[in-house]
Amino acid sequence: MDIKEHFTKVIKANEGLIYKITTLYTDEKQDRKDLYQEIVYQLWKSFGSFQEQSKLSTWMYRVALNTAIFHLKQSKKRPDTIPFELEMDRLTDESDKAEEDRIKLLYKQIQQLNLLEKGIILLFLEGKSHEEIAEIVGMSISNVGTKISRIKEKLKSQIKKNTDYGT
Repeated sequence: MDIKEHFTKVIKANEGLIYKITTLYTDEKQDRKDLYQEIVYQLWKSFGSFQEQSKLSTWMYRVALNTAIFHLKQSKKRPDTIPFELEMDRLTDESDKAEEDRIKLLYKQIQQLNLLEKGIILLFLEGKSHEEIAEIVGMSISNVGTKISRIKEKLKSQIKKNTDYGT
């Protein structure tokens, strides 16, 4: 299998990872498409230099997050003003309504976080270990643990405040 075929398989196998990052860091459909293309392009540019010193998904997250953050800075968008619209068209069952509302509230509050906090909590919600998160974002493992604890408290506080006020 040549490098193009291998790269295509890797992208298809990890498409969800890229979509999650584009959805978290952009608002408009066209912006998501643009960011998706930019992430794939950056992955392609550095694919040959991937030395397998970490898991492929860890490396992809690092490239994707760095690209998303750079893309946001380049487009001069303020991260605290990007509304998040969770696309849950697949969840139409009424019994899932309460769960859907909780997820939407959580992601709405995640949108209020700064760029680094968004990236860390996204990786945490993906089930990444503290070690993997540390490698992706370039921090110590203990710093990641501290950040995650603080982000959780911040989100709990924001959610409690919003549910208390009926927002």
